[in-house]
Amino acid sequence: MDTKSDRLREACELAVAAFQKLKQPEFDDIISKLTYCIGSYNFDKNPAGLVEFGFKALEMLKEVRKKHPRKVSAKIVDILEEGLT
Repeated sequence: MDTKSDRLREACELAVAAFQKLKQPEFDDIISKLTYCIGSYNFDKNPAGLVEFGFKALEMLKEVRKKHPRKVSAKIVDILEEGLT
């Protein structure tokens, strides 16, 4: 069953991969928080953490994309936005 929350989880997994690809220590905190929330969602199916940190990740990815458009795919930003709406 593919629910909206499951799509949000998948979008957050893509965001984690994007942050890891950037290889910058300033993103370690959001990576760990998103990873924790993904695991928590898998356990209890409560998307509250995914929503909270998904919005933070979206803001951060947009900022990186403004400065370095080639480092963050527009598709990842779009998928995350869709998951959060």
